[in-house]
Amino acid sequence: MTKGDDTNLTGQLLIAMPTMADPRFSKSLVYLCAHNEDGAMGLVVNRRVEEISFAEMLEQLEIKQLAPPEDIEVHYGGPVETARGFVLHSADYLHEGTLQVNEQIALTATLQVLRDIAGKTGPRRHLLALGYAGWGPGQLDSEIQQNAWLTVEADDDLIFGGDLDAKWGQAIRKLGFDPSMLSGAAGHA
Repeated sequence: MTKGDDTNLTGQLLIAMPTMADPRFSKSLVYLCAHNEDGAMGLVVNRRVEEISFAEMLEQLEIKQLAPPEDIEVHYGGPVETARGFVLHSADYLHEGTLQVNEQIALTATLQVLRDIAGKTGPRRHLLALGYAGWGPGQLDSEIQQNAWLTVEADDDLIFGGDLDAKWGQAIRKLGFDPSMLSGAAGHA
């Protein structure tokens, strides 16, 4: 946020404009877990990591599974700290180390949440991501002013829905636009 700007986008989704120059964010949808004067942090919710499965991750972390592992996709959360795991989840699961984003959504980055998911005692809805997207003070606001991102109200389907390829277009349609009609060029009078 810029000085004097009261716009806090925590809990909102960022939609990358079609002209997004950074290939790491092309057609991405980012859930903002924090947005304040210190910067912003979010997780990409519509990209998967192909290199590792949830079961392989649990095995590497030596977390025992009480039942056959759920077929949980591992997501690309963003380009920062890509070896670190984050679980974006429903707020029915709140433990030490959990950041409650709002009444519906929370974020946990502990091994315990993975143990609980593996043991079927974790949050009702969850998205596992490696890495995150981060912006310094005022950086995200500047990118929004430069027409790199749109914002939209988050909902469970856009955050946790399984059709990752459709999420970007769904988010744009939620704003009332046809994705094929979007341009990245800003108009000036």
